[in-house]
Amino acid sequence: MAETLRDILDAAARGVFPPPDGRTTVVPQPSPRDAGVLSFTAHSVVFVDEDPEWVYDTLRATPSDALAASMNSRFLTALMDRTGREQETIDALLVAGPLPGRPDLALTELTGPDHSRVAYARARRDEVRAWAVAGGVVTLGRGVAGRLEVSAEVDEGYGSGGWAGPSSPPPGTSPLSPCGRRSPRGTPAACGRSRRPAMCRSAPRRCSSRPEPQGLNLSARARSSGCPGSRP
Repeated sequence: MAETLRDILDAAARGVFPPPDGRTTVVPQPSPRDAGVLSFTAHSVVFVDEDPEWVYDTLRATPSDALAASMNSRFLTALMDRTGREQETIDALLVAGPLPGRPDLALTELTGPDHSRVAYARARRDEVRAWAVAGGVVTLGRGVAGRLEVSAEVDEGYGSGGWAGPSSPPPGTSPLSPCGRRSPRGTPAACGRSRRPAMCRSAPRRCSSRPEPQGLNLSARARSSGCPGSRP
């Protein structure tokens, strides 16, 4: 079993997952900013700077099937109370490899923080770059454990098969494909398919490039913007 969160994420991106043995692995946070839980098939990873025995004891005390305990609301509430953090949305974690060639959509790089999607990304990732395209915005940055992460926001009125609308590329063109062609050579990129009701309509658009499912991802943010590693 890999010893660091980055090792685990890199291995999973190559299709090498933790053993499906029903256990939970506890590893240190990769940075003061990033803590949370990953749930793979029959194996969970809790990345937090806490006593591993506290994590195991709390999981055993959670009134849940053992395989689901790490994403159970009782455990997550206890983890947030223990760490003084706030739970974000549980996302489906998806990973896709880089794409060859030039982006198939015209890109205009954004340098200011005006767009809400860009501001959101910069509060959670490093080295963020953002581009406007016809019908939305895409971002690319270094998130949890330095992994490459993609996010996209599609304007209302564009087709559910991708970014398709008046004077736009054909249906099925992925909003994530520009980032796939902007990622460093050989570097896979992760994106989250949100389970939030407000994001349900955009999920098919965001993930129409068919990235591979990895598991579930839960991030725990520091409550105070003044905490080490966090950003306003």
